[in-house]
Amino acid sequence: MDRRTKARELVMQAACHLDVQGAGGLETLDRFFLENAEDLMIRQLASKWTKGLWEKIAECDGLITSAAAKWELSRLNQVDRSILRLGTYQLMYCKDIPAKVVINEAIELAKKFSAESSPGFVNGVLDAIYIKNKSEADKDA
Repeated sequence: MDRRTKARELVMQAACHLDVQGAGGLETLDRFFLENAEDLMIRQLASKWTKGLWEKIAECDGLITSAAAKWELSRLNQVDRSILRLGTYQLMYCKDIPAKVVINEAIELAKKFSAESSPGFVNGVLDAIYIKNKSEADKDA
């Protein structure tokens, strides 16, 4: 498995943990990453992305809510919510990662960890966020 893919899996799991524990869960992240990844680069990347996501959680949730207009964020299952949060964070704040890669990786996480209908839902929401962000960036240019 690719190191970045493994880091994304850890971030998705950590995001689920933080969804339940809140900011108090940040204290246990390093131990969680150490227990689940031997590779230092994977742990560092997972930590960076998780902490960045947590800092931008309100912005990410707002984007997801507007893109998934017919769905309340609180009613999404925890795994889908975490995958969408990670994907949104990477689309908006990790400009070194191509949008196509972010969306494809999120779809793969949904295939592996969520329900049968989740990959299509994740694809649709993240694509809508990407298109809206791209059109706004084009207006500003």
